[in-house]
Parts: sequence; structure tokens; C-alpha cells
Amino acid sequence: MAGNDDVDLYELLGVDKSASDNEIKKAYRKLALQHHPDKVPEEQREEAEAKFKAITQAYEILRDEDKRHLYDEHGMDAFDPSKGSGMGPEVDINDILSQMFGMGMGGGMGGGAGPRRPRRGPDEESKYTVTLEDLYKGKTVRFAANKEVICHTCKGSGGKDKVKPNQCDRCKGGGFVEVFRQMGPGLVHRDTAKCDRCQGAGNYYKEKDRCKRCKGKRTLPETKPLEIYIPRGACQGERIVLEGEADQFPDQTPGDLTFVLVEEPHDVFNRIGNDLSADLDITLAEALCGFSRVVLKHLDGRGIHIDHPRGKILRPGQVLRVNGEGMPQKRGDEKGDLYLNVKIAFPEDGWLTDDAAYESLQKLLPGAAPAISVDEVDEVEYDDDADIEDMGANSGDPRFGDGWEDEDDGGPAQCAQQ
Repeated sequence: MAGNDDVDLYELLGVDKSASDNEIKKAYRKLALQHHPDKVPEEQREEAEAKFKAITQAYEILRDEDKRHLYDEHGMDAFDPSKGSGMGPEVDINDILSQMFGMGMGGGMGGGAGPRRPRRGPDEESKYTVTLEDLYKGKTVRFAANKEVICHTCKGSGGKDKVKPNQCDRCKGGGFVEVFRQMGPGLVHRDTAKCDRCQGAGNYYKEKDRCKRCKGKRTLPETKPLEIYIPRGACQGERIVLEGEADQFPDQTPGDLTFVLVEEPHDVFNRIGNDLSADLDITLAEALCGFSRVVLKHLDGRGIHIDHPRGKILRPGQVLRVNGEGMPQKRGDEKGDLYLNVKIAFPEDGWLTDDAAYESLQKLLPGAAPAISVDEVDEVEYDDDADIEDMGANSGDPRFGDGWEDEDDGGPAQCAQQ
């Protein structure tokens, strides 16, 4: 007899183990006609195809006298090549039927457990774009949400008061049905889904008995005022959850409405963790002589004032750190730091036209660089607007794409080492 690890193909076809070939054939034809993909609505076609395939594969075993004998003696092990049978066509039918009907142990139809109604509705998630100012200061956002709510008139029944509904003949009143999804060749997955005939109610009302307000749909669209609080110091990707504010469905607890924060790029500041950075734009005179002024406007509108003394030269690319002027932390009063990247604006060409002014400036500035002693001197021309990124681009160096081809493609060979 079939072992404990096998599916029951007889039960799948709805026949006794003593059934004749003719009875097996009749049972198969009846089920095949019932579940043929061309005989069901479009929304049920995927499920029907999976059932049709499983029934057909089971029939292929039971209609063949030799295969049926092997199945009765050894169960589905007889068709498992890893256990010595090597019968290719039905190698994975046990996996298919097991996943479809949950019969992997003992051959029963799912252990007696029918489709279970989900107790909680689906969660909803959307992105919410915020500015860096919002994340710095915190913000309360009020908005109107369009959502489905239980009809107040019929309280989610879909029918008029004191009218009894008719039980849905598709889900037998359960509201949910088994569906079978083709996951790939030889692989079918069993799942549950809301009944498409009664929309999960388990019953239905005739048109004359339906609720006049929701027309039997049990829910209605409603605009509800909601608000979310964005805490100061919140980060990109942070989730703000409004519990139970997703769409309502009859006989279910509403899911959560979740907003995922998306931080907009800022024109002035860049953020890494709790730290901020910005450019410190100063003139050449300020770099050499010092300054005392507001250098930028912070995210909360405050001016950041810096007093840089004379005698301390600021150089291009230098970074100043201002402690405690970064992003606030979500807990406590501490903040990150602000990093200022020094950018020096040099004068335009020809800003001095008077020879005396040039001479005066040269006297104020440090002297020329030390002279280099050489035996021969060449006067050269130069490009004063070159890009260091172009260095090596036309040299045949394999680190650069331009001007370099593989020898096999007929291109130039690498430079030989001398």
C-alpha cells in the first residue's frame, strides 16, 4: 500500500482504491471538464490550469496498470529517481500535489483545515518627501486621506436591515477560496484568496435586497483628516506608522498606514548622519586679513557668525568645524557638528590697472619663490585652462580608455619597458 509520505491519488480523483479502470476514467473526465481552463472565467484560469495539470498527472499513473501497481505497493517513491525508479515523466508530481493540496503527510486533504480568513487587513505604504528644514525643526503634517470605510448604514453586511443573505456557492460561506498559482515548470503553490464572487463576505444579497447606500459593496469611499508628526532629527528612510488607518474591510482589523520619509536634496547643506556640511565662501582679502560676519543662514533661519582673526590665513580646501551646529538628535538636546569647506573667490583678471598699486601689493605680499639654477632655459607657451583629469588620456596607458585598444583587435601594443 502507499506509504505515509505519499499523496492519495485516489482521493484526488474522488474514487475508491478498488475502482475499476472505467470508474477512474469517468472520474477523470468529470474533473477535467470541471477544471478545464477554457471552461472557467478569466480570473480563475490560473487556478484551473494548476488543478487540471495535477488531475491529469494523477490519472496518468492510475490508468496504467503497471504504474498503478507500483503506486499501490510503494507510493510515490516508485516514481522518485533518487530512490532507484528512474521513471521520468512523473518525477515531481508528489511535490506538485503536496504543495497544491497540503497532503505531504498521510495523504489527507490538508489535514482537515479549510481556508482561513485573514484576521487583519493589508498594510499600506507610501513615500513622503520632506525638506531638510522639516527634519531639522520637526513638523506636524495634516492632510485628507481617501480611504475605504465600512458602510455605516448596513454595518458592512451589504444588505438591507432584517434581510437574510444567500450563502455563496463558490466559497461555501467561508469568504475565502483556495487558489493555485503556477510558480514554474512542475511547481504549483497553494494559497488562499478572497472569493471573487462574494468579495469575501461568504454570502450575497439579491439586487433588491442590497443596501441602498453601498449597493451591496459593504464599504464606501471616505475622506478622513489625518496627521503625521515628523520628529526633529528624523532620517531618510524612516517610517512613520499610523496604526489601523489603512482601508477598512468587513470582518477584518484595518492594517496600518505607513509613510517612508524621502529627504529632498538641499541647495546649501549636505547631511551625513547627524553632521552637516556647507561651503564657506570668502574673498581673497578675507582669507589673508581675517573677517567677522554672518557666513550662512542655518536651517532654522538663524545666522551663523564667524570671527576669524588676522594673522591666521585660510587656504582653499581647508575645513572649519563648528561644534553643535549639525542636525539635532532625536533624543536629548545634543546636535551633530557643522563642517565648513573653505572656498576662496580670487579677483578677476585685470582687477588692478595701476602700476603703483601692483608695486604696493608686491611689497605687502611674500616675495617670489627661490630661483632655480639651470644651464639652459626654454621659454614655453601654456594653456591656463587645462583639466588635470585629461592627464594620460592620449598616452596609450591601459588605465585610460581613449587611444587604447587590445593588441588582438589590431590596436597599438603596450609600451615596452626599456
